[in-house]
Amino acid sequence: MKVGLISDTHGLLRPEALAALEGCDHILHAGDIGKPEILDSLRALAPLTVVRGNNDQGEWAHSLPEHLRLNLAGVSLYLLHDLAELTLDPAAEGIRVVISGHSHKPKREERNGVLYLNPGSAGPRRFKLPISVGLLHVDDQGVRGELIALTP
Repeated sequence: MKVGLISDTHGLLRPEALAALEGCDHILHAGDIGKPEILDSLRALAPLTVVRGNNDQGEWAHSLPEHLRLNLAGVSLYLLHDLAELTLDPAAEGIRVVISGHSHKPKREERNGVLYLNPGSAGPRRFKLPISVGLLHVDDQGVRGELIALTP
């Protein structure tokens, strides 16, 4: 299974991000979406799961959860916007992968048997940080994360 990871679009869904997520079996958006049309475009590619970011305001965003736990292809995942707001111990809870956004910094790290992935920001460039998305691969070889720098 190939899961697309995107965060911090802030109202801008770049064609390069859509192209990088093409062919995904599922897409996760880790918040700061910016506007509901972003979600419609992503849903056109694959089933979509999203959480609300600190900048997601308005009626359209109120029903979005701030965090959630889900299972894809037998792998337990936890999705939230800001990793600093993680209030549980993923390893103790049996969570294999934690996906977050907020920092705009792409990062892949393994700690205590838990893979932490931040796809970075796919929206407007912030400072000199890269524009990026991520992929989570789940197959017979296990779980692995991939970060993809986009060139607009």
